[in-house]
Amino acid sequence: MISQFEKYKGIHPGIVLDRELKKRSIKQRPFALSLEEHPQTFNAITKGKRGISAALVLKIERKLGLDEGTLVILQAYYKIKKTKESQSTPNLNILNKALFWDTDIQ
Repeated sequence: MISQFEKYKGIHPGIVLDRELKKRSIKQRPFALSLEEHPQTFNAITKGKRGISAALVLKIERKLGLDEGTLVILQAYYKIKKTKESQSTPNLNILNKALFWDTDIQ
């Protein structure tokens, strides 16, 4: 992966894409229409509310001149981060010990 995108690990690729478009002074709606994508769908992606498919990523990367696979890798890192967050262990210290007097919670 390109070193300039290394710092974006774990961030939704749509947010990185939005930043890249703003940096290049490209409007979202015309860009989405040039990719033959619905502007509403593209907006949801840039807000981080929707994932990016591999087909759309290839179109975006070709249009912006990014290295192939950059946004896919960012999407993968984002999914890994979200999965790790959802698999975190619960805080057992908040349980009332009187309810579980016969059990060692630790």
